[in-house]
Amino acid sequence: MDGPIRKVTPYVFYGQTTSLCESCYALVPAKIIIEDGNVFYLKRCKTHGVQKALVSTDPTYYKLCHDYLKPGDRPLQVQTRTELGCPYDCGLCPDHEQHSCLALIDVNEACNLTCPVCFADSSTAKTSHRSLAEIERMMDALVASEGEPDLLQLSGGEPTIHPKILDIIAAAKRRPIRHIMLNTNGIRIAQEPEFVKALAAFKPGIEVYLQFDSLRPEALKTLRGADLTRIRRQALEALEKEPISTTLVVVVKHGVNDDELGEIIDYALQWKCVRGVTFQPIQDAGRNENFDARRDRVVLSDIRRKIIEAGTAFGEGDIIPLPCNPESIAIGYALRKGSQIAPITSFFPKEMLVEALPNAITFEKFPDLHKQVMAFFSLATSECRHPEKLNALLCCLPEIPVPEGMGYENVFRIAIVEFMDAHNFCLGRVKRSCIHFVTSNGQIIPFETYNLFYRDAAAQQRMAISKGGKV
Repeated sequence: MDGPIRKVTPYVFYGQTTSLCESCYALVPAKIIIEDGNVFYLKRCKTHGVQKALVSTDPTYYKLCHDYLKPGDRPLQVQTRTELGCPYDCGLCPDHEQHSCLALIDVNEACNLTCPVCFADSSTAKTSHRSLAEIERMMDALVASEGEPDLLQLSGGEPTIHPKILDIIAAAKRRPIRHIMLNTNGIRIAQEPEFVKALAAFKPGIEVYLQFDSLRPEALKTLRGADLTRIRRQALEALEKEPISTTLVVVVKHGVNDDELGEIIDYALQWKCVRGVTFQPIQDAGRNENFDARRDRVVLSDIRRKIIEAGTAFGEGDIIPLPCNPESIAIGYALRKGSQIAPITSFFPKEMLVEALPNAITFEKFPDLHKQVMAFFSLATSECRHPEKLNALLCCLPEIPVPEGMGYENVFRIAIVEFMDAHNFCLGRVKRSCIHFVTSNGQIIPFETYNLFYRDAAAQQRMAISKGGKV
């Protein structure tokens, strides 16, 4: 018997979250749907209607992320109370699920560039620098929250032009902070050899986080407003000479530089001082000139796929979700010998990576990894007597003994860090955020909500509009 035919949706309803309206920044319900090989948030704002935002171009990897979730590692202290709910109580509030794996302190607003893309909206027109005393109070707030912070990144503005930057690094070294990164565009490093020598005096435990978006002048002009290819090369030459551990950080924009990710990795491996490359899709926050979300957005899965397909040594199983915030960060680790690398992430079972506490193991439990290490370094002995452990070199891996003589210089890492904006904002991902800004009043705020709602007067205005839901 013929009858009415029920309508079948063109997508799979995978779940539900809370996101932001892209117009008024109000919290809105969002369906998580899988459609035509992509993952989207399907959002509905009472004022601005239905919106559809791309979240992932790889549903299989997106589903895998949830298998990597691990119990949260809470901070020692929180700084605010939970009253209005996320994201309106940042500080960290008691409802936050993850401590600060990486904390940032903006030491200034002043900069020697005015980049078309800058989430901090820094420029040559801004001249302010925080005082050393204020920065030290911010460091103390971080230590109170973390005990022994894993990683402090000094940022800005352009931190190298702060008149007290060496005193700031010295102040950080006096505190129980395990690792310090200097986030820089590299101009001063390229131009002042004596400054680089002064940085080298802080080794070990100091690393340069070098802006390195492209090998092409036109792409750099689009992203940074200037052809910085010579400056980047000179900065790397200076860092290689000392030598100072360096991470290259690449802001990725669709149609501008997303076709050269493999080339950048190959270029990074030409420099002994480079420990890895971090790729960041543009966060639509701060200054973001000529950005069209429908045309220019890149998501984490795009970058991961392009790296794998570019012919690098990293394969499908070598770049995995970071267990503390798996949808937002992907990592891949390799052993390094000169310009050659051998990925090792795939040797570690997922079940071991997501355990709540670090676990010491021996190579006997991982014979294939043992063979990989020994063969790669052409070691005649099977003994691993060196007291250093791999978890001291690689984030979020258990304690594993390493061969005699192996150190940080024998590690190469790939990281893809996706900072959410109003398009792909997810309340659950914010609560798992492990990259935080420290503020002058001692609050510690997730990267995403800081740039969207807390950084400056414009962000705070968005906060007010978000609460009211009107523009």
